[in-house]
Amino acid sequence: MQTAERLKAGERWEDHDLVFATRHGGPIECTEDWKVWKTILKQAGVRGVRVHDARHTAATLLIEQGMNIRVVQEVLGHTRVTTTERYAHVSTPLMRDAGERLASALWGES
Repeated sequence: MQTAERLKAGERWEDHDLVFATRHGGPIECTEDWKVWKTILKQAGVRGVRVHDARHTAATLLIEQGMNIRVVQEVLGHTRVTTTERYAHVSTPLMRDAGERLASALWGES
């Protein structure tokens, strides 16, 4: 809620009925979230990537940890699981595991 910000701004508050607003109620700059994201990456020592790339990474890491695809779908906020499937990339360890399981099933090897 913006109650505290409204009180603090007093007469300077501009009511635009926004969910995300400046400290005076006006619209934030369209690049503001990008600047914050870049600052977070720099502080974490991570190379500069898009927020979208981070969503792909999150989907892939959750799948690698054994998370059900439907849960990953909810985490990412996708309406369709097919969208989530496009976000999650199959890693080499998962491919290796699949090959070993298939070999075990076909030839009893591990």
